[in-house]
Parts: sequence; C-alpha cells; structure tokens
Amino acid sequence: MVNRFSHKHVTDAVSNDGILCFKYITVLNLFLGFTMLFAACQKDSGNGLEAEPNEEYSGGTGTIFSTSENAFALSMPGLGSMDELEFATGNSFFNQNWVSAPASTTARDGLGPLLNARSCSGCHFKDGRGRAPIAAGEVATGFLLRLSIPGTNAHGGAVPDPTFGGQLQDIAIPGVQAEGTVQIAYTEMPGTYPDGTPYSLRKPEYSILFNYGFPSGNIMMSPRVANQMIGLGLFEALDESTLLAFADENDSDGDGISGRPNYVWDEAAQNTRIGRFGWKANQPSLLQQSAGAFLGDMGLTSTLFPNDECTSAQNDCLTAPNGGSPEVTDESMRKVVLYTSTLAVPARRNWTDQTVLQGKQLFVEVGCASCHIPKMTTGTHPDYAVLSHQVIRPYTDLLLHDMGEGLADGRPDFLATGNEWRTPPLWGIGLFQTVNGHTNYLHDGRARNLEEAILWHGGEALQSKEKFMQLNESERAAVLLFLNSL
Repeated sequence: MVNRFSHKHVTDAVSNDGILCFKYITVLNLFLGFTMLFAACQKDSGNGLEAEPNEEYSGGTGTIFSTSENAFALSMPGLGSMDELEFATGNSFFNQNWVSAPASTTARDGLGPLLNARSCSGCHFKDGRGRAPIAAGEVATGFLLRLSIPGTNAHGGAVPDPTFGGQLQDIAIPGVQAEGTVQIAYTEMPGTYPDGTPYSLRKPEYSILFNYGFPSGNIMMSPRVANQMIGLGLFEALDESTLLAFADENDSDGDGISGRPNYVWDEAAQNTRIGRFGWKANQPSLLQQSAGAFLGDMGLTSTLFPNDECTSAQNDCLTAPNGGSPEVTDESMRKVVLYTSTLAVPARRNWTDQTVLQGKQLFVEVGCASCHIPKMTTGTHPDYAVLSHQVIRPYTDLLLHDMGEGLADGRPDFLATGNEWRTPPLWGIGLFQTVNGHTNYLHDGRARNLEEAILWHGGEALQSKEKFMQLNESERAAVLLFLNSL
C-alpha cells in the first residue's frame, strides 16, 4: 500500500488540480498529513481574508438582526419582563408629542415655552439621526445651534448668551415668540484625488434672524445634528480605565493622534466626571443627557434641571404657564433613561464579504482605527445586566480629537476646544438611509455621504485622510463598502 503512493504520485496528483502546494512529502507524513495538505491547498487558493469570530455582533448580546426602518428602535435581547414593560413606557414618552400647559393630559403637559421639538423623536426620528434644514424656511428636524459667550461658568462649562441662552430655540408655544430662525447656504468646494477623480465638498454658512433683539457681539455658535440612539447604555457601562487607556494627550507614541477625555460637571453627583455623550463629550451620563434634552430641546423641567431657561429679555417666556414642578416626573425620567440605555445595536451586514474585509483592512492601514477603535469590553452596569461584560464593536474611543480648522466651530465646551470633537461611533452608520432617508454626516450634516465625511477630516486625522486619498478607486470603494456594513 505504501509503495503505491510514491513522492511523484502525490506531487502529480496535486499539480493536476492546478495548485502545487508541496514539492515533497515523505511517505511517513502522507497518511498523517493528507487532511492538512488538502486544507492548506484550499486556503492558498483564496485571498485569505476572514472575519473575526462574532464580528457581526456589534453590540455583544445587545445585538439585533434587523435591516428595517425600525432597526434603531428595538430593545436589547435579554431584558427582563418588567424592564420590557418599562422600555415600552419609556418608548411612549420618547415618541409621543408633549403639549403646552394647562392641558387635560397632565402627564405630558408643560411643553416650552421655547423649544426645538415637541418630542424626543422630533429630533431622533425612529431613534436615528437628524439633519439640517435644506430649503429656506424649513423647520429643522434634529438640528440646532448651541450658543455661548467667552468664559466659563462655575463648573468649567460654557457661559450662555444673556439674551438667547445656551441654544437657539426656533419654536415656541402660542403667545410666546420663538428666539429666531436659521438659514443655511452651502458653497461647493471642488477637489481632485491624486488619481484624477474629482469630488466636491459643501461648506455651510449660517444666517440667523433673531426675534429678541441682538445677541452678544462676541457670541459663539455651534451647529449640531441629533445623533442616533443605539447602544448608549453600553457606553455608560464602559469602565473609565478603558477610555483612559485609549488616551494619549501628549502623543507619546508619535503617531500624531492625541485623544483626550473631556471632564464635565455631573449635576446629580455634584462633581466632575469624564464625559461620554454629545458631540463634544460634554455629558457624563444618560440621565443628564436626557434631562438636558428635555429642558433645552422641549422646555420641560425635571428634578435635575428644575427651572425653565427663559432669560431676562424674554418676558413672554417668563410669564408663560408651566406643567407643574417638575414637568417630567422622576418615574417618567427613569423609564426614558431605561429606554435610551437599552436600545439594541443592529448587527453587521455582509461582514464576511471579501471586498468588505478588504475595506476593513485598508481602514486599519490608513490609520482610521487609531480613533475609531473597533472593539472594547464593557464593565459592570449598576442597573442593567444586559449591558455588563459585553464585547462590543462601536468604532469610537469617546475621546476628544483636534479635527482641524475646516470642521472647527470655535466654541469651547468644558475642556473641549473649538477644534475638538468626540470621535463619533460608526456602528449603524450604514443604515441611516434606511432609517432616516438621508446620508448626511458630521456634526452639522454638511457631508452628503461617507466619502465627503472622510474628506473633511483634518487636524489629527489629516494623515489618515491623505492616505485614503492615495488609495486607488477600487480600494476607496472597498473602504466605503466596509463602512456601510457597520
């Protein structure tokens, strides 16, 4: 039997299949190694790119497999029956319109007097992403202007404008005048890749019609669009040490990346904590993020923020009726926080596709993964076990990075400078079109697609952008295909 399988016979048999894996194999190894020989030949016949185990589970066990328009609005698997019921109640408080006081619906009255939306979903439609207004006169859906003047308040945060407060509110209840309206004009900025492929970016310019006189001469304005809501509780479950391990404020490794945490005021704890939420990481918790949005976006008070943000110049606002004190009860707020904490993360699509895997490899090679950290593990969440000890793939470090003058808003926010932004998570980014009907990206929605978003990168990200531009057309397409799989 052994003599029939000579060295030559083995070599010829493999060569006849068009793949020469080994020139020599001993008779002794023939029987023991035949299976390994076959597997090696099969692997070498492809390009060898493989997905990581469980790579499709972006939110760990908090992942759901949905590509529908409701992909951002589903609860995480594993919630207890009582939490599921409270998730549904939180969902109703998040999605239904609030009304001005007095009203028969006392559980949902007190809206305004000044506001940007009548519900949380008015900005985060289907728990997704807002966009800037397109046509002149269009009411913004999930877009606003942050306002401040130079200096810091007692806790190191931004100082609101004395006439218009901390953000421009373009809607008001009957009998109250809105603070103003915003119009946006875009200027096209054409450019060319090194390979000759043309592109064009659009630069926004803002004009504001104020209704209560004029703001301070040194007012600073920062445009913002509302972010998607998925996976936020998983960020809250990350240990602070995990985030600090990503930081390199003095760029000690010399890679040009110097991410740093923002330390912000926690109203509930009455101390300074690391910021995790918001475009400049200026919110430390989902409780404060939610209570701040209720107050600033809808004019609804809570135990955490018990006073309307009417300034002394806005008498009609000061004298408007309210919906009780507080207008959002602690129990309602708790259910909203549960809801926003446990919204599931949609699974990856096409994660084993070879072009997607090539794009993933190029994403790392050009340096994007230095800030958009692919994978991390949560710690112990104090309230919801489904958020604890999860391997997640959010593609962010939640740190501040200098993104260059092109994206600068010139408005500091706690430790964040006018050039710095928190690295936005990329999970779910390929579903924006499905959920929200647009593909506008960056903090103000100026990028009309992912390619434009990359090309706006500057500052610490300039080198990565330039490496992306040096890729050939098919390689750039692979990177974009990878991003759309997230």
